[in-house]
Amino acid sequence: MEVKQTFFSLLITSYFIAFGVMLGGSLIGGIGSFLVGQPPLTMIKRFADSLRIWALVAAIGGTFDTFYSLERGIFQGEIKDIIKQGLLIVFATGGMQTGLIIIKWITEEHV
Repeated sequence: MEVKQTFFSLLITSYFIAFGVMLGGSLIGGIGSFLVGQPPLTMIKRFADSLRIWALVAAIGGTFDTFYSLERGIFQGEIKDIIKQGLLIVFATGGMQTGLIIIKWITEEHV
């Protein structure tokens, strides 16, 4: 049984998915780098930089559904779909950026 989400809950969910991918992936990668003898804070920052695009992909679903909706909005004149997908990408980017700022605070990099 599939549960339908409202658009607002989808926006909040995409924000926190991107946020969680950034924090979780970077911090768990830092633990792994500590276990193999590499500097964990430096590696956490590197992981965060390389996870940025993957946090967005995970947050928007990892499929081409977003791009299909954008195409439909552009070529079939459905402006509502363009706005919805744009907001979804903006919220996912916000979650990714928030996670990156927190990682920079943890690693004491320049914010």
